[in-house]
Amino acid sequence: MLVTILLVVLAVVAVGAAGFALVPSAMGSSRATKRLKVYQGDMRVARREMDASRTRDARRKTVQQALKAQTDELNARKRVKLPDLLFQAGMTITPGAFMRNSAIFGAVLFVVLVIVQVPFYFAAVFGVAGAYLLPRFYVMRRRKKYQNAFLDELPNAVEAIVRGVKTGLPLNDSMRVVAKDTKEPVKSEFQRVLDQQAFGFSMTEAVQVLLDRVPLPEVNFFVVVISVQQQAGGNLSEALGNLARVLRNRKKMKQKVAAMSSEAKASAGIIGALPIVVAIMVSVVSPEYLKPLIATPLGQVWLGVAVIMMGLGVFVMNRMVQFEI
Repeated sequence: MLVTILLVVLAVVAVGAAGFALVPSAMGSSRATKRLKVYQGDMRVARREMDASRTRDARRKTVQQALKAQTDELNARKRVKLPDLLFQAGMTITPGAFMRNSAIFGAVLFVVLVIVQVPFYFAAVFGVAGAYLLPRFYVMRRRKKYQNAFLDELPNAVEAIVRGVKTGLPLNDSMRVVAKDTKEPVKSEFQRVLDQQAFGFSMTEAVQVLLDRVPLPEVNFFVVVISVQQQAGGNLSEALGNLARVLRNRKKMKQKVAAMSSEAKASAGIIGALPIVVAIMVSVVSPEYLKPLIATPLGQVWLGVAVIMMGLGVFVMNRMVQFEI
């Protein structure tokens, strides 16, 4: 009887021990499963973040490569030929007509100098120099003015494209809005891009027209952003929004530099004009004082040397007050 009771007690103890052993195991298995799921979720999140980081790095590398290639091309084209110079100045005159007008201007200048009794060889030198330099200076000034007007309106155009893209418009329709509502010369240049697309060019090829017309770093940024987005995808509105902020910050920096360098430019202008003004005033007060510079061969030689040195001095001072941003 005692043995039977002992066996029953041992059996109950064994069953209880087994229960206690199995229940924590099931609970531990449930906790382990939860931990495994959390770990797997963390792994998936980390993998997605890693893939996104790799995508951003790849897109950043693509942008950097495209920007470097475009910048190298711009640097290689710094020496602009006459047809490209006229095209970038927004002028419709042909190179042949421009050269003809320059020759006519040089001939007229030569005749005027001969009439005012400037020595023949000096008149010839000034006529040739005027025929070559003065028309080119005029075209370069027109080109600079055209580029400045384009840069003033470009941030507004980019922001208009951003607003259009955010509202769901395609890039082409957003550019069409810019070509319709913005100011010149941005209006006509974006219309040129749309015309290129109408002829069958892709957007990447069409926006290159902007860089050919206005070869500036700001336009290069815009072309690179559009080209990379067309090839690799991405958030176009965010990229163009950042570009608009960069363009406005560059514009502010240029205005700040212009304000800080205005004193140096004024000083350079005064120093450059001072010898000419003094010579005119001395000639008015005492006409015979500077006559040997014009009437004698030695004076004419030294007058020519003075003109050349003055030209070099004006050129150096002009380059000293030019700042690239």
